[in-house]
Amino acid sequence: MARKANTDGADSAENAGRLKQIALTYKMTRRTDPKVGLVVAGVGIVTFGVFLAIGFLIGHPIYAGILGFVLAFLAMAIIFGRRAERAAFGQMEGQPGAAAAVLDRVGRGWTTTPAVAMNRSQDVVHRAVGKAGIVLVAEGNPNRVKSMLAAEKRRMARIVVDVPVHDIIVGDGEGQVPLKKVRTTMLKLPRILTGPQVTAANDRLRAMGDLMSNMPLPKGPMPKGMRMPRGGKMR
Repeated sequence: MARKANTDGADSAENAGRLKQIALTYKMTRRTDPKVGLVVAGVGIVTFGVFLAIGFLIGHPIYAGILGFVLAFLAMAIIFGRRAERAAFGQMEGQPGAAAAVLDRVGRGWTTTPAVAMNRSQDVVHRAVGKAGIVLVAEGNPNRVKSMLAAEKRRMARIVVDVPVHDIIVGDGEGQVPLKKVRTTMLKLPRILTGPQVTAANDRLRAMGDLMSNMPLPKGPMPKGMRMPRGGKMR
């Protein structure tokens, strides 16, 4: 009985935590997307109404209504998730280190290392390694980050000669990738490495060392006032 009570209590706490997280996400989304509540509710009502109407036409309103309710809930969750993600990207866009936060959400199979290169103007290069190879994601002034990307590629060429290297410059200009499309762009890259090859590449890159490997770095966008420590080597 005690074990069951503990399990029930844990489940209740977990559910409460999820509801609180959803509420916080909704509040954050509403700041940049005031119509999110109306849009999500409208999608749910229309979906349920369509299935209910079909149910009356075919003579099974109860079954169609149950199916419509489930699908309406699913549609609302999908629409809310997309608008919440768009709002999050909108709030992060333009902040130093925003691309690092996006890389953390790319998904399983990718190992990300933030700020493998940085200069005093806070132009940053992040690295992700997966079955598509190595992806260098740069954010900052396009002219400056191009030279940083080239230097990072030369540095890695001595260690991982047999691994393809892709580069992405975050931005809205020609040849750049908007922040909200970085994840999609990476997932579209062809997968040509096996699991053991990815592990070997990660091991070699770790042995090479990174600029920020010994510096505690908060997740998400970096504070705008952040400066490099004295004596830190720039690339």
